[in-house]
Amino acid sequence: MRDEYDFSQDPRGAVIPSKGKTRITLYLDDEILASFRERAEAFGLGYQTLINEALKAHLKNLSEQPLTENALRPVLLEELLQGNV
Repeated sequence: MRDEYDFSQDPRGAVIPSKGKTRITLYLDDEILASFRERAEAFGLGYQTLINEALKAHLKNLSEQPLTENALRPVLLEELLQGNV
């Protein structure tokens, strides 16, 4: 075995790349990470899987039409007139 090996010309990264996923470094608040870890343990899943699902759900909600004042006003008026509020 050699004392030293030169890997400077070798490609970097995973030996077998994962399709559809990218490894990144991400800094999260400690309480966020702790919460996801607790939930992951309760559901028997990985905390990174739960974080990924939460981000996907957030992106899906962004693509939906936002609730505007003009859309909300008639609903509130109807509820007020019916005495439900």
